Formats: sequence, structure tokens, C-alpha cells
Amino acid sequence: MWKSARHESWGQLGRAIASHWKLFLFLLIMLTMMNFVSHGTQDMYPTFLERYWGFGPTQRLTVTAISMIGAITGGILFGLLSDRIGRRRSMIIALVCAIGAVPLWAFAPSLTLLIVGAFLMQFMVQGAWGIIPAHLSELSPNSVRGFLPGFAYQCGVLVAGSVAYIEALFAERMSYAMAMSATAATVFAGAALVIALGREKRGINFGEVVINE
Repeated sequence: MWKSARHESWGQLGRAIASHWKLFLFLLIMLTMMNFVSHGTQDMYPTFLERYWGFGPTQRLTVTAISMIGAITGGILFGLLSDRIGRRRSMIIALVCAIGAVPLWAFAPSLTLLIVGAFLMQFMVQGAWGIIPAHLSELSPNSVRGFLPGFAYQCGVLVAGSVAYIEALFAERMSYAMAMSATAATVFAGAALVIALGREKRGINFGEVVINE
């Protein structure tokens, strides 16, 4: 498919992207929100464990590693679920469940529950993310499928890279737990809304000409 739809020059590729500017704008917004979701729950989490829980390096490593086991598991299971009930529905379910996991993730009363919360949080976050590669490829037209998903992702993460700075600013005015939880709940809800407003092409056969593509 990439060979058959390959553009001869960057100019042709640029014009192809421009002809699908509405789709690019949507993907940019969705991936900005999704990168807020992932980086907002991961980048400052070791700092949160240090400042709020007083954990040393080994304890921070252990909790983070367990949360990443949750991430791998969630990515696989929600990816499988999305083949059955749809990409958007599965992603929205994961994000809504992530909101429900925020209190345990940020305000757990014991170490055991903190670990459970960390596992569940990344299970849901990467559950939603595990669907993104298929969803982006299916939404992208044949002519730009080899470039548009990655380009939109990089633009989105460029914007969302600011989330660690935003959380650090919040943490200067409130506890780390409040800063992390408020940011997480906000971006989860925002990402779910953006995804709900989008389209879906689950099961599309790459290479087929789609009307209004």
C-alpha cells in the first residue's frame, strides 16, 4: 500500500496532507489529548511518589514497574476488545474507567492500595493507547496513511509535552496528589469527549477506495 500510494516529492505529500486538513486537525487534537493522558499520568509520577509518599529510588522503581505491567496488559486486552465493540467505544470505556481509578491512584490510604491504583491507572491509560495505532491507520486515507498518523502524533506530543510543567506549577500551589489527580481527571474527560466526536472505520480494508475519503 505504501509503495502504490507513495508520493514523488515532499511537495506532493504536503498537498495531500493539506487536502485532508480537517482530518489532520482532528487527529492533532485527539493525539494532543491522548498524550496529555499518558504523559500526565507517567512523567511526574515518580516525583509524586517521592514528594507525597517519601519513597526512595527502589520503591519508586517497584511501583512504576508494576504500573507498566498494567500498561502492557491493558493495551493487549483493550486492543482485543476494540476489535469486537469498536475503537471509539473501547477507548472511551478505558478513559472513563481511568477517571474512576484517580482517587485510588492519587489518594490511596495504604501502600497495597497505591500499587493497585497505579496498576489500574496504567491499565486504563495504555488500554486506550493500545487502540491508537489501528484507529489512526484506519482513519487515514490511502494516500497519506504512511505519513499522516506519525506526523499528527509528533505534533500532538509537541503540544502535550507541556503537561509536566503544568503539573509542577499546580504542585507549587497544592499537594502533588491534588495536582496529579486534577490534571488526570480533566484530560481523561477531554480525551473521551474528543474521541466521541470523531469517526471510526474499524475493519476497513487498506487499498479500497472509500467515498468521501
